[in-house]
Amino acid sequence: MALSGMTGFARVEGALGDWSWAVEARSVNGRNLETRFRGPPGLESLDRAARDGAQARFQRGQLTLGVQARKAEAAAAPQVNVEVLERYLKAGSPYVATGMVGKPSLDGLLALRGVIEVREDDEDPDARAALEAAIAASIHQALDGLKAARLEEGASLSPVLSGLVDRIETLTGLAAAEAEGQPAILKQRFERRMSELLGESASQDRILQEAAALAVKADVREELDRLAGHVAAARTLLSSDGASGRRLDFLSQEFMREANTLCSKSALAALTAHGLELKATIEQFREQVQNVE
Repeated sequence: MALSGMTGFARVEGALGDWSWAVEARSVNGRNLETRFRGPPGLESLDRAARDGAQARFQRGQLTLGVQARKAEAAAAPQVNVEVLERYLKAGSPYVATGMVGKPSLDGLLALRGVIEVREDDEDPDARAALEAAIAASIHQALDGLKAARLEEGASLSPVLSGLVDRIETLTGLAAAEAEGQPAILKQRFERRMSELLGESASQDRILQEAAALAVKADVREELDRLAGHVAAARTLLSSDGASGRRLDFLSQEFMREANTLCSKSALAALTAHGLELKATIEQFREQVQNVE
């Protein structure tokens, strides 16, 4: 299954009869799926098509879907508003009768505000339903295009994430090699500390406590084993079906937890250096994961 990103854009245009429209769908990163719809007046029912279509295709991301639709001007017939025209004639008739003004011309009357109006023919329910169905089909096409764009982004993210996982695995191996020398270093520290305690006439319990504390600090095998396990889990998620962004985000936190513990237990400069590089690589991995659905 291809990895999917959360950023993309798609545009679809359509027409039916006197109507033409354009649908634009775009998305950016989001923790959950959030869909916003903007449509023309009178076509609010398309909101449901947009939301249902988004839920059927996506699990995460902030989606914005807009529809712009217009009807050809030729489809709207100009008409004379007789009621308004008669008001103008009645209001001006006393001035015409007294000779104060001449008789109004037809073009002058038609130019008066409100005399000519454009009324769109009322569409029958079947025509309106056909229009909404056609625009809804364009909405679904735009969402399909958006999904393709997000898959394209995922295709570019996949090698980047895989490369970072490979780097984490390499650094884990280098840290494991360095950690083999840690017990000897801590043994020397333990011996020095025992000499100090014996010089202070320390009790046997105190000596055992010091030995146990250093033994715990010397053991980083558990952290290294967990890092190796997280590497395997990351590769499984990168090749798994469905949205894996949330799980990869959680896994990046687990990666960082083990790297932090490794650094805190380190008694060697080289091991600490590998741990710090691990943390930097894990942070890069976490940032890229924010783009995965």
